[in-house]
Amino acid sequence: MSDYDSRRPWGRYEILQDTPTYKVKSIWVEPGHRLSLQRHQKRQEHWFIVSGVADVVLGEESFKRYPGETVDVQVGQLHRIGNSGTEVMIFIEVQTGTYFGEDDIERIQDDYAR
Repeated sequence: MSDYDSRRPWGRYEILQDTPTYKVKSIWVEPGHRLSLQRHQKRQEHWFIVSGVADVVLGEESFKRYPGETVDVQVGQLHRIGNSGTEVMIFIEVQTGTYFGEDDIERIQDDYAR
């Protein structure tokens, strides 16, 4: 694992690019796990599903996304992604905005009490 590879209770992510104007991550979500329900004040996100099936919450909506499909998350919008399938779900996340630090995550609900 590199310095840009981080393990989390739900899986792991690897930072592919980190610049002053955007950040790109590859994110692996293990079966039966999901990230926190969260929002950001300084960035928006674009998700591209690579493999597996993504369970998405975006605002008041819940839906699935499949390989080759995308999701756009606006600044301040509640969102969550998870994996209720039996194989690892992988997606690429492109963040754009003014700040990309982990402290711009406002967790509303978290399965891992973070």
